[in-house]
Amino acid sequence: MSIEIKNLLKTYGEQNAVNGISFKIERGEIVGFLGPNGAGKSTTMKIITGYLQQTSGEAFVCGINVSEDPLATKKKIGYLPELNALYYDMYVKEYLAFVSAVHKVYDAKKKIENVIELTGLSVESKKKIGQLSKGYKQRVGLAAALIHDPEVLILDEPTSGLDPNQIIEIRDVIKKQGQHKTVLFSSHILQEVEAICDRVIIINKGVLVADDKLSNLQKLSASQQSVKVEFKEPIEASWITNLKNVESAINIQGSIFNIQCADAESVKKQLLQLSIDKNLNIVSLQSENQSLENIFKTLTN
Repeated sequence: MSIEIKNLLKTYGEQNAVNGISFKIERGEIVGFLGPNGAGKSTTMKIITGYLQQTSGEAFVCGINVSEDPLATKKKIGYLPELNALYYDMYVKEYLAFVSAVHKVYDAKKKIENVIELTGLSVESKKKIGQLSKGYKQRVGLAAALIHDPEVLILDEPTSGLDPNQIIEIRDVIKKQGQHKTVLFSSHILQEVEAICDRVIIINKGVLVADDKLSNLQKLSASQQSVKVEFKEPIEASWITNLKNVESAINIQGSIFNIQCADAESVKKQLLQLSIDKNLNIVSLQSENQSLENIFKTLTN
């Protein structure tokens, strides 16, 4: 087991930042760690990496208890924190050499060149870190997390500050690393999680609310479907709410409705029939069911 959390609790005064959560992650898994701001994601990651002490419960990395031997677990982990602390006066290669020395990396020069190429830092590698854009600073942090070839990667918002092309590149890096490492990463970009992960863990207000394969969560949310429809002509809301399997219909604007229903395909067919019966023109018709965004909203609202 690469990561194991047992009944983890972290309190600040009377507030529970993390409230008795438990989960396990195997080697070769890429797991998305999701939750609203303040849900306890960063706190949990800091406990796993040994940067923060839990109030109670246990955290294990590669079978080692983090509280009992934090130094040994740090050797197993590559950590990119949300607030990526870097030495801005150091050059990129100089900083990576410094991190390599801390980890006592063998053949450091070769490893630095490899990780620079892997994270797409080659064109900026001769600059001082302070001269880099936010996106390239993020790449430096990722390179530092990878330099000692850790067994476990903990990435807190790894694509923060990256443009769309850079996000795709870093996504490929994460997927490649996930073939032989354990990767736990948080992100507010749910499309990234869908593109990279098979499994997601969702916490809300410090409590675990979901831990499953994305495909299973999508099946469970099948009863929480929605359809968005726009008519060219004005219509009465009752025409929609009277349709079979429709739970509610919200008039967003004009003749645009967001419909909550139990069977999106059935409702779409009925809407088409309605347009024929009432001599209406449908401008757009699309189902919005089973997305990670909808699952996230349902579990955290």
